[in-house]
Amino acid sequence: MPLDVLMTCDPGQVLAIFGPSGSGKTTILRSIAGVYAPAEARVSVGEETWIDTSKGICVPVHQRAVGFVFQDYALFPHLTALGNVVTALGHLPKAARRARAEELLDVVHLARHRDRRPRNLSGGERQRVAVARALARDPAVLLLDEPFSAVDRAARHHLQDEIGDIRRTLDIPMVLVTHDAEDVLRLATDVVLLDAGRVVVADRVAADTVAAIFPNVARPS
Repeated sequence: MPLDVLMTCDPGQVLAIFGPSGSGKTTILRSIAGVYAPAEARVSVGEETWIDTSKGICVPVHQRAVGFVFQDYALFPHLTALGNVVTALGHLPKAARRARAEELLDVVHLARHRDRRPRNLSGGERQRVAVARALARDPAVLLLDEPFSAVDRAARHHLQDEIGDIRRTLDIPMVLVTHDAEDVLRLATDVVLLDAGRVVVADRVAADTVAAIFPNVARPS
């Protein structure tokens, strides 16, 4: 399915790409991250251009300052929570990695579980480790691909609150892919409604836009 989209996200904003399964949401994230090579595209982050097919520019994925939080956590099962975060800190001197990993686990309120392996963590706790690992890359952009879909409603709300806190702390753009209107209402500053590879709605007033499209979805208190 071809994609025909134009979107921007400023530092400190959360752009929610919202729409049904198969509409192209995850392909956009993968293109930004560099794990998918579109035939025609331009992706710029800050002063850097990561993709410009018209000029033959395609920055390799390992050279992009991207934090990517996956739907299925993508943690290393044989490593502890701390060890999973340390794996993303290769850009720091080895002696500084553990302390930085501990700081990031504290940000997501998991410091006391740092020595637990993923199998001994709840779904919400695993996703917090995934968020900490994504932040460990000192990303220029944070990408979140259905990050709450594998957790129960209570954990979902806690994670939404923590992502909201991170947004207010970090001055970077954040792009959230979701098919859940509640995620948009609770987190987004901007929303793009995608359908069949095309932008149907793009609006900065995310809550009002989604509430108008989905009047039965309750706003968060």
